Amino acid sequence: MTVRMSSVPGPPRDLTRTTLAVLFIVGLIGTSFWILRPFLAAAVWATMIVVATWPLMLRVQGWLGNRRALAVSVMTGVLLLVYVVPFALAIGTLLDKADRIAGWADALATVHLPPPPEAVHRVPLVGARIAVAWERVAAASVDELAARLEPHARAITLWFIARLGSVGAVTLEFLLTTIIAALMYAKGETAANGVLHFAQRLAGGRGENSVRLATQAIRSVALGVVLTALLQAVLGGIGLAVAGVPFVVILTGVMFLLAVAQLGPLAVLLPAVVWLYWRGSSGWGTVLLVWTVLVTPLDNFLRPILIRKGLDLPLTVIFAGVIGGLIAFGLVGIFVGPVVLAVGFTLLKAWVVEGAPPPPEVD
Repeated sequence: MTVRMSSVPGPPRDLTRTTLAVLFIVGLIGTSFWILRPFLAAAVWATMIVVATWPLMLRVQGWLGNRRALAVSVMTGVLLLVYVVPFALAIGTLLDKADRIAGWADALATVHLPPPPEAVHRVPLVGARIAVAWERVAAASVDELAARLEPHARAITLWFIARLGSVGAVTLEFLLTTIIAALMYAKGETAANGVLHFAQRLAGGRGENSVRLATQAIRSVALGVVLTALLQAVLGGIGLAVAGVPFVVILTGVMFLLAVAQLGPLAVLLPAVVWLYWRGSSGWGTVLLVWTVLVTPLDNFLRPILIRKGLDLPLTVIFAGVIGGLIAFGLVGIFVGPVVLAVGFTLLKAWVVEGAPPPPEVD
């Protein structure tokens, strides 16, 4: 005689309890982000800096007898010097040359730009366009030119105010970034293990691979962006020094910052060319103009090549990440954009390959 055991149904799911639990978790996460919102930008910048320079920090630690505190102090001091020294040098130079700059400003009211020399017309590709624009500016009076530039100057000023805010706010955010970066340098392994464990808990081995890919993307972008900006700034500074333009050190620093911000050195080199022609140094002005045409487009092909050396991704994905991230998130988007696209592209590729049918066997 067989006895059939009836299956005992489990306890019914409490839909209300599950819904409230999910809402509570979502509210807790949202509130936490709202509280930490003033620190998010600094935390993102600090993360990018620490991840990109972590191998250098370990090397410095080895040089200092594996003393982490000294290595953290050195790296933090370098971060401060990167900001404080150029900033102090620029302010000191401007104060020392205040009378000279004021004289230049007064002289601008009587400036009359001469017509472009014949050498400008002979510049390859862009010479004719530059000459036409030059002639239009030379034909306009100072008052007319000021009236034309006023709306653009106002728009540019408002844009900079909206993006950067006051100097005090930028300085405070930089100091906050430095403090967070110092804490990450001190506890880097602990933070990395925590992120890896979270990724494993979330998506297993694929999550861990995504974290490692993001780290590789950050370092590759930092290598491509910083080296390209440094090369453009150095080449632009050499051109300015050879042509006899003053304030070469400060202008080189400005070109480096503009190149990092993906604006390029043209905003410094082109006014220097105009200044040389205005002073009557048409020969050096033509030389610097040709040098500007050669230096300015370097980043268009050099930066993606350097990024791809450390990141095995299609060039289109890298370029879209850098440019799209800059437009979407500002300067920090240069790093965030490629990281997000690299992880997304790799996960999508793995998912497609995983679901693809096996290739047919060949008899």
